[in-house]
Amino acid sequence: MVQLTEKAVEKVREILTSQDPQPAGLRIAVVGGGCSGFSYSMAFENQPNMLDKTYAYGDLKVFIDQASLLYLDGVNVDYVESLEGSGFKFENPNVKSTCGCGSSFSV
Repeated sequence: MVQLTEKAVEKVREILTSQDPQPAGLRIAVVGGGCSGFSYSMAFENQPNMLDKTYAYGDLKVFIDQASLLYLDGVNVDYVESLEGSGFKFENPNVKSTCGCGSSFSV
């Protein structure tokens, strides 16, 4: 299961409501690439795909495809703000190593 913190949900809702037309939800995926092999992807979607797992956080829908679910089981997504910048942070218990920039991982 994928968990989003309340802060992450609030930030996604804030961005989502500024879109016109408003998308149906957020897609979280794992894609090939990056210096460690895989990286996370977040994008708004107008509708889920037929085989997507849909998570609901109140009125926010999060869509995850079957292949990505294999890598995202137990993931916690947070939104952090710091002096270095702000963004979404993925805490994934399945990760064996990450790259120096922190945006890609291997399992």
